[in-house]
Amino acid sequence: MQLFVFGYGFSAQALARRLKPKGWTIAASLRPGRDPAALEAQGVIPVPLDDAAALDAALKASNAILLTAPPDAEGCPALPALVPALARSGAFPDWIGYLSTTGVYGDRGGRWVFEDSRLAAQSLEGARRVRAERDWLDVGLGMGLTVTVFRLPGIYGPGRSALDRLREGRAKRIAAPGQVFSRIHVDDLAAGLEASIARPRPGGIYNLCDDEPAPNSEVIAHAAGLLGRTPPPETPLDLQSMTPQARRFYAETKRVSNARAKAELGWRPAYPTYREGLAAILAAGG
Repeated sequence: MQLFVFGYGFSAQALARRLKPKGWTIAASLRPGRDPAALEAQGVIPVPLDDAAALDAALKASNAILLTAPPDAEGCPALPALVPALARSGAFPDWIGYLSTTGVYGDRGGRWVFEDSRLAAQSLEGARRVRAERDWLDVGLGMGLTVTVFRLPGIYGPGRSALDRLREGRAKRIAAPGQVFSRIHVDDLAAGLEASIARPRPGGIYNLCDDEPAPNSEVIAHAAGLLGRTPPPETPLDLQSMTPQARRFYAETKRVSNARAKAELGWRPAYPTYREGLAAILAAGG
């Protein structure tokens, strides 16, 4: 069994950690001019995107394909790189997963959103994700491939959590009454992807998130308590003084439902709230 990844980063590494002990090999795209050593050191087969023969062979040998690279102004970069190769090689993977974002829903004033909720992206990045989702689902229909979309909130895990931000002095507690966010531990994300690989559904769309949307200030305060530190003081929400990325984050609030993933994939988050997730990270030395 082989997984091919376009964009081997934090989320893909978590999925690889689940699949490798079960006999899977992992291959990943290598952009032109990049050194393959970093991938090879992780036990990943580098596949140069500018080597058509190598790319065709890798896709032909792959049972599953994971797409994680964010779209740019031209759309998802995996589309022009992989679709011609899939057609050329005759590859027919059992599963293609595209990682999107809950930003496609836009701001809902704290209300719940579901996979069939109206898409109302308010940022350029969210709008690009809407297009990328549509493009890959169209590819699935046109080529008879099983493409599944996963809409993700903020992803945290070892090395990327409120604990790290506190230690590095970067954590802020923004007072934004009524504002909540969903999140997901990277290992729960990987478990959801593995569950979908086992139950492929053409055209499927799933929100993968934990069970308890919560204010960011609450998460920071809890993380500070775990570290035995005094939480940073709350500061009033001031969108104009924020970086563009932070402004986009705080301009939207919604509660994201994971009910479909639970019902259709048999998936349950091992860390249903940030409390279990942060405790596990700390216990593991993170």
